[in-house]
Amino acid sequence: MASDKKSTKSLPKSGKSNEEILTGFQALRNDQRIMVSKLTEMEMELNEHKIVIDTLKNVDPKRKCYRMIGGILCERIVEEVLPGLITNKEKLIKVIAALHEQIEKKGKEINDFKEKNNIKIRGLDEFQQIDEETKEPKRKALVVNPTIEV
Repeated sequence: MASDKKSTKSLPKSGKSNEEILTGFQALRNDQRIMVSKLTEMEMELNEHKIVIDTLKNVDPKRKCYRMIGGILCERIVEEVLPGLITNKEKLIKVIAALHEQIEKKGKEINDFKEKNNIKIRGLDEFQQIDEETKEPKRKALVVNPTIEV
């Protein structure tokens, strides 16, 4: 019976083991990294669209141009391609805004998970602490590859 009490004391408030908590936390962070990666990709694509649109605005509308559609290079004219590019650019802007919102939500979810399970990231949490006497951030070295304490 004494061993039963010890095993429940070692578990966090949520009743999960440290490994389960760590796995959940890493999954949340991985999801956020994937979203940020996709956001970066979309922003690069938006920038490419802007460059092409700016270039084609100054060109004769009857001029021949080429557009890559699904890996196939198609011959078109500028007046056919330009409206599609503008539409795609507007859609990309909406997708980027939605991704920003999702990343913010995921960040809040990660912070809530950290607080709920009392997760501290060595180096990062220590770096962000504020010195009580001077009310300024403590000067500590930031650890490049932080370890997670559960």
